[in-house]
Amino acid sequence: MTNFLTALNDALGPDLAFQGAIEMDGTGALPSLWAVSDLAAASIAVAGAEMAALTHASRVRVDRRLASFWFDMTLRPQGWTLPGVWDEVAGDYPTADGWIRLHTNAPHHKVAALSALGCSGARDVVAEAVAGWSAQALQDAVVAAGGCAAAMHSVEEWAVHPQGKAVAKEPLIAWSQISDGGRVSPTPTGLRGVRVLDLTRILAGPVATRFLAGFGAEVLRIDPLDWEEAAAAPEVTLGKRCAGLDLRTIDGRATFLALLKDADVLVHGYRSDALENLGLGATVRHVANPNCIDVSLCAYGWTGPWAARRGFDSLVQMSCGIASAGMKAAMSDRPVPLPVQALDHATGYIMAAAVVRALRVRAQTGVVQAAHLSLARTACLLMEQGVQPSQDAFDVETERDFGKVTEQTVWGAARRLHFPMTLDGSGPTWPCPAGPLKRDVASWSLPRQTP
Repeated sequence: MTNFLTALNDALGPDLAFQGAIEMDGTGALPSLWAVSDLAAASIAVAGAEMAALTHASRVRVDRRLASFWFDMTLRPQGWTLPGVWDEVAGDYPTADGWIRLHTNAPHHKVAALSALGCSGARDVVAEAVAGWSAQALQDAVVAAGGCAAAMHSVEEWAVHPQGKAVAKEPLIAWSQISDGGRVSPTPTGLRGVRVLDLTRILAGPVATRFLAGFGAEVLRIDPLDWEEAAAAPEVTLGKRCAGLDLRTIDGRATFLALLKDADVLVHGYRSDALENLGLGATVRHVANPNCIDVSLCAYGWTGPWAARRGFDSLVQMSCGIASAGMKAAMSDRPVPLPVQALDHATGYIMAAAVVRALRVRAQTGVVQAAHLSLARTACLLMEQGVQPSQDAFDVETERDFGKVTEQTVWGAARRLHFPMTLDGSGPTWPCPAGPLKRDVASWSLPRQTP
């Protein structure tokens, strides 16, 4: 745990570091070769420490068990059922020489994978087709078709892979200066009045902005008009307003730039060249709002041959050796990933910490910063700590783990797990329940409040 906290604090930078106490409650761990529960508790703790420094709280307390649970689904429907997480085709398949994972939750990614395979979408048919390919060749074919796939590498193979070597050289948080700002303001005592424009989707970015919304930021999430993520929406739309825009159109880009002009923070998860190709590159964004903090993430890192590659947590786990090492340790006949999508969740809380740190720096110095993070670099952080010692599994959920107030979502009533972190005894409060995407108008809801 201490090693994770040290690495995360080093990544945020020594200036303005939280000087209060971080307390960890609880013992046990999620079942994994890797120290997933340590990573969960530490990443939530550093986000909490940044908020504590902002709000002048003196004590951050993290419940290790609940932190691990918050790296999974936190909502428990009452009388209704959450949609399934995975598409029928998505998953791990044996190839002629190894394993591959196909990620087909998005319709266009599914079309790309089936196009590369030249088969229908029935799972048994896909399995038969995959078996005739080498893992590397099929990965390359699916990616070339615009889809998402990852051949399984061992830890040793990833260490010498061009992308693995590139990611290993990257900082956990790559900071850069956008401008000197020239506008120093009193340090805010919270996120009230802070506007966060959210261009992220499954899953790390939405975790970051959910955290920020819980501590007072006004978060406006923007999605493409044809995008849906039914399984994740009940988790990641909590506390946010959600609108739709087509950034491929002149009107869509104009609306986005108008929103950006009044934003304090932009959080985005597009591939490194995607906004540039839409005419919304860093220079255009800077002209629109030179005082806007820019925090972004990608899957495979910001340098190296895969810097612009589409990816998701489960794919990065296959690429970087996590699933292979888990398979070997468990003496399994198939890949063994992490028990939760820990790369997504940890990166999300680290992003939230970076946002708050950048807000503090901007307020005190006028310097406006950008921060780049990636799932693959978070995977490095996890793997650098080595395998975890054997620990007892956590107790099952009990009634005490849930909030007393029923959350009235648009899908129906639900209970949500207590958030695992408090600042001087107080936790986050989200202004609205979870809801579907694109339900709101693409505008800031109220006149700007004074922080």
